[in-house]
Amino acid sequence: MKKTYVIDTNVLIQAPYALHCFEDNDLVIPLVVVEELDGLKKADGEKGANARMAVRMLEVYRGKGNLLTGVSLEDGGIIRIEKNFVHEELPPDLPEEKADNRILKVCQGLSVQLGETSQVVLVTKDLVLRLKAQIIGIRAEDFITEQISESDAQYTGRCEAYIPEELVKDFKKKGVAVSDVYVSDEEGNHTELEAVENEFVILKADQSTKKTLLGRVSGKKILPLEYKKSKPYGVSPRNVGQYFMQEALMTSAQEAPLVIIQGMAGTAKTFYSLVVGMEKVYNNPNGEYRRIMVCRPNTQFDDDIGYLPGSEQEKIAPLMRPIIDNLEQILDSDDKDRYEDESMLSDKIQEVFERSVIQTEALNFIRGRSIAKTYLIIDEAQNMTPNQAKGIITRAGKDTKIILLGDPHQIDKPFLDERTNGLSYAAKCMKGSSYCWQITLSAEECERSVLAMDAIHRL
Repeated sequence: MKKTYVIDTNVLIQAPYALHCFEDNDLVIPLVVVEELDGLKKADGEKGANARMAVRMLEVYRGKGNLLTGVSLEDGGIIRIEKNFVHEELPPDLPEEKADNRILKVCQGLSVQLGETSQVVLVTKDLVLRLKAQIIGIRAEDFITEQISESDAQYTGRCEAYIPEELVKDFKKKGVAVSDVYVSDEEGNHTELEAVENEFVILKADQSTKKTLLGRVSGKKILPLEYKKSKPYGVSPRNVGQYFMQEALMTSAQEAPLVIIQGMAGTAKTFYSLVVGMEKVYNNPNGEYRRIMVCRPNTQFDDDIGYLPGSEQEKIAPLMRPIIDNLEQILDSDDKDRYEDESMLSDKIQEVFERSVIQTEALNFIRGRSIAKTYLIIDEAQNMTPNQAKGIITRAGKDTKIILLGDPHQIDKPFLDERTNGLSYAAKCMKGSSYCWQITLSAEECERSVLAMDAIHRL
């Protein structure tokens, strides 16, 4: 049965190309949605840019016919703007003046008008609006084109396999073929490893489980880690996940231009990324990167930064405090004496910023730029939309390395969840790319404190 999809404003604000994602079904844009787009088109950042893009797309269709009666879409459906049903009655506890409820009126009116000839479906990112639609008997769905599957969400960027005892020495020298290692199920059956490009592998000798080797899939081979013995800025890995993370971060931008690191709080994602960045920029005389640039996508960055007083750096300084906290540990590794002279420690951090070794920027100011020869850290990347993730990754210029860090289970931005955020979307789309290295750190690899690790398991 052909469906009629009623599109909410928040769908077009997050994904203006959504108008092309409904195959041969009909699309209805309530007039109140057009009004909301008009009110948002002058907004700063991604929200305003996407509102303007959506309006331009509607203008293109307007040029092809009358949007009030319907214009044909490329895939066979029809798009139209609906201005009727303003007198449709809703339950008394749903006030008429609210925009969401005006959209519900359109859905209810269309259901009566179309009857059984077409199923009316409201598409919205707003969970509360979906609940209200259910109350009045209207089918409502999330916009799922950007949503990753449950199986994609399970990918951790690493796996375990067994290697024949006689190949252990060969692996240490030159690696082994993927076909030479195997996985074993609970019944002891052996199957060939289904390797993903750049996936990290924990290899166990099949005759001696105490022999554990760490490697990475490269083409049809599993290669040993190149930077296993490295100590960037004097820091050594403390667990397997950090060895894999270090390998991805230390590898050059030519070979690993995109690194995606996921993990719970306390797994040292930000700390280790900064450590490697400081090693590359501060201690590396070869000039591999010009600078470290740090961004933390946050609701305030895109929506409220223009209203805060001061310069850009003064506006985003409170949101960059976690970066300062990590730098305090990096610049003074002595746990006992680190905070005895607070002013000296503060001077060290200030010097790093004054020399432009590290720069901090708001996410919406990166739009339209081409960033070259930069070690670019996007912290809390789970708060990006898929469109923002695409925009960031496509900003990479020559010799730039992009590191996306975050925990998909800690979303702070409205209309995003574990399977629709930009971090998860990028991880799914870039899985298997020769240019992308991924690793997910486990709860057991929390290094913040014994309390933090205990809380991860208990809370």
